[in-house]
Amino acid sequence: MLRLFKAFRLLAAGALALLSVPAHAAGDLLVAPTRVILDGSRGTEVVLNNIGAEPATYRISLEVKRMTAAGGLDEIAESDANDAEKAALNMIAFSPRRVTLPPNQPQVVRVGVRVPEGTPPGEYRAHMLFRAVPDAAAATAEPRPAGTGVSIALTPIYGITIPVIVRVGELDAEAAIGEAWVSESDEGAAFNFDLTRTGNRSVYGDIEVTRAGVAEPLLVARGIAVYPEIAARQVSLRVPQEVAAKLKGPVRIRYTEDRELGGGTIDEAERVVK
Repeated sequence: MLRLFKAFRLLAAGALALLSVPAHAAGDLLVAPTRVILDGSRGTEVVLNNIGAEPATYRISLEVKRMTAAGGLDEIAESDANDAEKAALNMIAFSPRRVTLPPNQPQVVRVGVRVPEGTPPGEYRAHMLFRAVPDAAAATAEPRPAGTGVSIALTPIYGITIPVIVRVGELDAEAAIGEAWVSESDEGAAFNFDLTRTGNRSVYGDIEVTRAGVAEPLLVARGIAVYPEIAARQVSLRVPQEVAAKLKGPVRIRYTEDRELGGGTIDEAERVVK
């Protein structure tokens, strides 16, 4: 499940250090699963749960995002979408499109897919957006005495996306781990490495960094993806200073499939981290 707040789970080295992918937005919505793959023949369900104390309303829609070489996701206007992206928007259907969730009452969103005959083999992806609808009273201008001007109450609107992937035909992909290094910036220390992809679909999995003679992993990162629109990306994982120091030197980096898919090895490499 994915909670809508900015969160980094750290699994500390020596006494365990785990870094997970951060979630955008804040609030009290749980979403499961956080990634949907459809094979073109059957649909699935996404479960929403409001763990807050008050009812909350969310609007659900699809949008186009493209991965950058830095691993970010840029939002693309539908008018600028390419043929594959437009096809994904047309293939994916879901219901309902707006939900009001009482506290602790799950709601199912049904997700289906219709692949037109003759669709070329490939991976088609859109991102399902769950955007909070602010309470009307909270967004109303606050009245003030005459002559004192107008005070506007600004209400932040939170949202999060999950990828919805449609795979058509026989697809395959491989990935390779490149050079690795530790960097320092005003935002803190980070463990970085290059990750390349070949094939006609995305790769997705977990990273584990270990050292010979050390029982526990130095670092574990969940949910590292490379989407088909790019052939390579740089992975940058924020780590505490003490973890960054332990990562320097000879390490083994292992990239494995998501645990729900069996956890098989995608690639592993010996690297000397500087």
